[in-house]
Amino acid sequence: MVKFFKSINNQKSAAMVAGISLLVMTLAAFFSYGYVHSSLIVESSPIMTIENIRGSSLLFNLEILGWVVIIITDLLVSWALYTFLKPTHRKLAKIAGLARLIYTGVLALAVSNLITASLMANSRVSPQSASQIMSSIASFEATWSFGLIIFGVHLLLVGIVGLRTTHIPRLFSYLLMAAGISYSLVHLMNGFFPELDSIKSMLEIVLSVPMFVGEIGFGIWLLLKGRKFTNINSQPLAS
Repeated sequence: MVKFFKSINNQKSAAMVAGISLLVMTLAAFFSYGYVHSSLIVESSPIMTIENIRGSSLLFNLEILGWVVIIITDLLVSWALYTFLKPTHRKLAKIAGLARLIYTGVLALAVSNLITASLMANSRVSPQSASQIMSSIASFEATWSFGLIIFGVHLLLVGIVGLRTTHIPRLFSYLLMAAGISYSLVHLMNGFFPELDSIKSMLEIVLSVPMFVGEIGFGIWLLLKGRKFTNINSQPLAS
């Protein structure tokens, strides 16, 4: 009985950590990519991009800081979701957590390119270094996009585990599975089928609903569930 209540307390803490981390991560992503990156980076003009970065170096460094926050919260989510899901299916929960850890490693590698771009932009800029700066930014975007394929696999697995239990609403499980497939499909097309860019853009718009609602809705549910988690109503533990 003591072990049972200890398991509940662990799941309660894990649910709250995952929920808070997902919401913090979302805000950081909106700021870093949705606001700063999209406003400073002009793909068609390296010179304008460099001027933007040099003229708003603090803002660009805050973008990088935002990515660091995302990396840290991703690590927390990897552990928290594994802890929360392992009573339902330990192996799938472990694979899902590992997939997110791999994604986080890829994201950290991607962000290192932004640090390189920042250092070069704030030094003396030559035509060659301007090209290198844009190459670093392009490497960030390409590496992150590849990582999101793995991230999609993580979401798909979380959704599959969710379907095996009755204490996670099935709606969130289906939305997470849809979001996972959406991420993987869109970024597979982005990395390996660039000639289908117009189709990818259209798919990105259509699939943005499950991608957003699935993650954010699940994060809010975890936070609320974590605050009043009193019982586990799931199928027996699978090895």
